[in-house]
Amino acid sequence: MTSERTRFYRDKVNGKFLGVCAGIADYTGVDALWIRLGFLIMAFSMGWPFFAYFAVAMLSSAKPAALYSDNQEQRFWQGVRQSPTRTARQVRAQMRDLDRRLAEVEAYYVTNNPRLSAEIERLR
Repeated sequence: MTSERTRFYRDKVNGKFLGVCAGIADYTGVDALWIRLGFLIMAFSMGWPFFAYFAVAMLSSAKPAALYSDNQEQRFWQGVRQSPTRTARQVRAQMRDLDRRLAEVEAYYVTNNPRLSAEIERLR
């Protein structure tokens, strides 16, 4: 999983300060409000998260402008980052469904067209 869509990026467009919390929200698929609230609670109770925030801000790169083409693609890649096996299972299920539907279309046209049926059998 070395795709640029599976890496962590700071999201300065949706971010409030340096975009770290918005980047974490984009990476995990959790709403940025909850990430920010969790960060503030941790920061004021422990203190060290401020240093971690600035370290992550300096070490991570900014999110490319055209990383996702639409919201559906963004949700897909968030799912890949959260659970690659579940996403692969979902894609396989969609491909099986598509294959089943294409087989139904083929069976419909082949049974109604004997010349097409003979041609398909000749090609096999």
